[in-house]
Amino acid sequence: MLRHTLIALSLFACAASQAADYNCAVTPKDDIFMTPDNIQVIGRSGDLNITPNGDMTLNGKNIAATDEQKQQAIRYQAAIRNDLPWIKLESEQKLATSKQTLDKVVARVMGNDSNVRNRLTKLEKELNGQISQIIETRPNGYVFHHEAMKQVEAKGRQLVNESLGGILQDSINEMGRKQLLSGGDVNQALQGVLGNLGGLQQELDTEWKKQEKSFQQFGQQVCAKVTSLEQQRISLLNSVKK
Repeated sequence: MLRHTLIALSLFACAASQAADYNCAVTPKDDIFMTPDNIQVIGRSGDLNITPNGDMTLNGKNIAATDEQKQQAIRYQAAIRNDLPWIKLESEQKLATSKQTLDKVVARVMGNDSNVRNRLTKLEKELNGQISQIIETRPNGYVFHHEAMKQVEAKGRQLVNESLGGILQDSINEMGRKQLLSGGDVNQALQGVLGNLGGLQQELDTEWKKQEKSFQQFGQQVCAKVTSLEQQRISLLNSVKK
């Protein structure tokens, strides 16, 4: 169950992949550059630029937009300005919350000085770095890199697998050391370690069940936002290309 929880954490390093895991029909295939002055969407349909007041260029050419098309553009760029930072912030917050929950379980079961807690802190930092590879924060805004999604998903799982191995080894070493220091023979120490590992797994199982619904809801929320943005993009481009 520790593996299940950590794998779920890794998915927060790729919000779009999180949406896909909940049967989201839309996979973003455009890069988005967001600054105070401009939204730029580069991908399958070319290079679209939108200002906050709805002025547009497509592949470097000005678009003579109607008032209705301008309003469409204003709504689309406003949605990007709202949703892109939201996805990154929520991913980071949920990652932090999940890490804190695991940390409390480890501290309670294995002690405040357990090295497992250091491993969880390191993993959180690494996964935050993966989040930033997809939604990059810049001094003047954000950039969404769509091609980074699959790479980050794979890297996130790799980081989790590496951490899991270290966590299990630390758990066995620390529990075994405590059992031996408390007295008894090796067989008794081994039985004690196995019992403690079982207790740790049970506690993590309980916490996972508490968080599972939140993970699912987040995936569904991301999917809804990604789907809405894609629908707005298609509708706007179809309108201006007529």
